[in-house]
Amino acid sequence: MTVSNCSPHPRATELADEFKSWRHHLHTHPETAFEEKLTSAFLAEKLASFGLEVSTGMAKTGVIATLKGNKGNGKRIGLRADMDALDIHELTNLPYASKHPGKMHACGHDGHMTMLLGAAKILSEAPDFAGTVEFIFQPAEENEGGGREMVNEGLFESHPVDAIFGMHNWPGRDVGTMAMKAGPMMASYDIFEINIDGKGCHAAMPHLGRDPITATGQVLLALQTIAARNVNPLESAVISPTQIFGGDTWNVIPDTATIRGTVRTFSPAVQDLVEERLKAVAKSTAEAFGCSARVMYQRRYPATINSEAETAIARAAAIRVVGTDKVDPNPESSMASEDFAFMLNEKPGSYVLLGNGPTDGNCLLHNAAYDFNDEAIPYGVTYWITLVDEYLGAR
Repeated sequence: MTVSNCSPHPRATELADEFKSWRHHLHTHPETAFEEKLTSAFLAEKLASFGLEVSTGMAKTGVIATLKGNKGNGKRIGLRADMDALDIHELTNLPYASKHPGKMHACGHDGHMTMLLGAAKILSEAPDFAGTVEFIFQPAEENEGGGREMVNEGLFESHPVDAIFGMHNWPGRDVGTMAMKAGPMMASYDIFEINIDGKGCHAAMPHLGRDPITATGQVLLALQTIAARNVNPLESAVISPTQIFGGDTWNVIPDTATIRGTVRTFSPAVQDLVEERLKAVAKSTAEAFGCSARVMYQRRYPATINSEAETAIARAAAIRVVGTDKVDPNPESSMASEDFAFMLNEKPGSYVLLGNGPTDGNCLLHNAAYDFNDEAIPYGVTYWITLVDEYLGAR
């Protein structure tokens, strides 16, 4: 396998138009969590046409393809791309815009699939390495934990790997740049619901009831003291109430009010602390106003933590593709979350960022005006190919 330094792989450049057509097809037909049936069929058909061993049906719509090198046994590397779209009504007016109302590839998973599919095509043409590559297309990254489901269904038993790698496009970073570091790349993702129970009454006679609305306002404020006064200032925690509701009419103090929101942390210790304090603060504050609190706290995704050795390999591959000056070795950790973390909890690996270009025109992740930048595809394809070359030691 020959990989050029500091430029896209020649075949990635030659096949750029074909790869772009794949991406546009996937963008036109977005499917959300565990419903990626058309997407799964498209991927499986392409992968089979490359001569790969293809497995479907894990986590309902996941697709896994296996490529064995022609130089015998060796290490096993897993490469993962996410498949699902978001519940967003697209506003790009592009000729390949979503044909599924209310569904959109607004996070670039169409590009992620295309880049891994392109790497599978090129690597299958000349698998000049010792070892095995597992191309893992994972459903339901957005909110529903498809990565967790694949792990629970035996992903690494049926398709064992020594290390696992992921990649995400990043608007605001130039095309042809990459970023990665060992340690936390993305935060954990927890959700909570606090139900404040009081005693409903006439709004003109609040003294006859126990007002959950007033208690809810105080709980809302008190929650922010957790990050400010309980978490070490050198650590990070974000507690974001995102929904507040209670009552149905003007002149009735309701029996119950509700706060919902999310918690983001990088450290399991901080995660434990925030959960403990959130429950205590909600209950004690509600009691101070004559009410009670019922707290639901659910841990959705763990933090995405890159391992040292594998990140060094990922960095070496990135440098070969874009050059040392185009690789950020210490990007700011993001408080967003990623269910690739479930795979990293099982296997060492690294999750890297690929520049998607400017954010002009609201080209932001999870925005109705977002579109994956096709100019980034050859770089992503080449990174995967080069990473296999680095990891499996084929020169």
